[in-house]
Amino acid sequence: MENAILVWFRRDLRDFDHAALCAALRRGRRVYCAFVFDREILDALEQRCDRRVEFIRESLVELDLALRVRGGALIVRHGWPVSEIPGLAKALGVTAVFTNRDYEPQAKKRDAAVSAALQADGVAFASFKDQALFDGDEVLTQAGRPYTVYTPYRRAWLKRLGDDDWQPHTAGDGRLAALPGASGVPTLAEIGFFRSDLRELGIVPGMSGGRQLLADFRLRMARYHQQRDFPALQGGSHLSVHLRFGTVSIRDLVARAITAGALGDGAEGAATWLSELIWRDFYFMILDRFPQVCERAFKPAYDAIRWEQGASADAAFAAWCMGRTGFPLVDAAMRQLNGTGYMHNRLRMLTASFLIKDLGIDWRRGEAYFARQLNDFDLSANNGGWQWVASSGCDAQPYFRIFNPVTQSQRFDLAGRFIRRYLPELAAVPDQFLHAPWRMSLPEQEACGVRIGRDFPAPLVEHAQARLRTLQRYAVVRPGAAP
Repeated sequence: MENAILVWFRRDLRDFDHAALCAALRRGRRVYCAFVFDREILDALEQRCDRRVEFIRESLVELDLALRVRGGALIVRHGWPVSEIPGLAKALGVTAVFTNRDYEPQAKKRDAAVSAALQADGVAFASFKDQALFDGDEVLTQAGRPYTVYTPYRRAWLKRLGDDDWQPHTAGDGRLAALPGASGVPTLAEIGFFRSDLRELGIVPGMSGGRQLLADFRLRMARYHQQRDFPALQGGSHLSVHLRFGTVSIRDLVARAITAGALGDGAEGAATWLSELIWRDFYFMILDRFPQVCERAFKPAYDAIRWEQGASADAAFAAWCMGRTGFPLVDAAMRQLNGTGYMHNRLRMLTASFLIKDLGIDWRRGEAYFARQLNDFDLSANNGGWQWVASSGCDAQPYFRIFNPVTQSQRFDLAGRFIRRYLPELAAVPDQFLHAPWRMSLPEQEACGVRIGRDFPAPLVEHAQARLRTLQRYAVVRPGAAP
């Protein structure tokens, strides 16, 4: 048994069902807890007002309080982990540092550097599986290789799943070490940031926020498969930001899905939600095993595609970013993203498809924009989703599948409730024209108080023509497009 262990929190901001913390409490007599506001990440952010930073900060305040109730406290630093963690380990006299695994390339590089520095000081470093149900070699093909197609991965994942896999981690006899001089969590100003509109948007950080959303979603889970594709409905769980920062436990969510499915009533909704959680594991695995996807297409042949460039492409990209494409559902989705940091999953697919296959713009530009805007930005899911739409990723949609923004609008927001919420200038447009308002005659436009090209933009492209250009653009990948 170790005399003292330091637990390094990162994207796992809770004190329950926490793999590294529970392992430390089983193996150590004294357990310290720390979090580092990583300057390599924070200094690179373009805006000093970032909801994600505030979400983390507020979640840390709640975590610190929970740890103090249990006799410990959270040590918070603002700096570079490669120096902060070894420095803390030395100051506290610990013999080991425990943390939960991260699958992003930069995080793996950081952890390797921290481990080497600790090893040089004679301190052990151990990482644990926590944010995924399965990782490493736990779900492989019969040939012993990682899966690159979701459906067989899902079957293997479910076959591999046992009751023990979704049971919560439990602590041992160790105790959290008291830190009388712990100064608590720094303010946003102390780490160089400003308060955002997080609370005004109704986003409650921390473990308490995760519990509230989960309790609400449990009442709606049975209808998830029926309502999840309609952005005007409260169909999803809205837990993605909590999953991203670990204020909820993936094991707890899987357990609830399995329990709900076993009850029979609402089983289809629970099974559909479980499939979405499995997609999350799948994309973690892809990023872990194929880190090149951060820069290149998963299917190498797709890197031969020639994307639109120059001033015209830049102007089209700017219009897409601002929600000024002239296609109502696309624009409403982008304005939702820009205003709230959230976008419905169906609309993530639609807006990505429009950028890539209607405007002919490199998927990496859209991926980077989402990375800046999304409260729940997660590299694995964001990259996986964009490459899925671009047809360049694993198990992606075929290159010739191109969402029609008008028919998607008619199918998933028929009454226009979502569109009118984010595009108030179209509030008086009749339902039959709302999804393609440019089809109104000039007198009809005047009658509802919106002139296309003045009050609402004319369409950037004609979809049928854009579709033909995309098929021509993707012709280079038809032979041998598989990895």
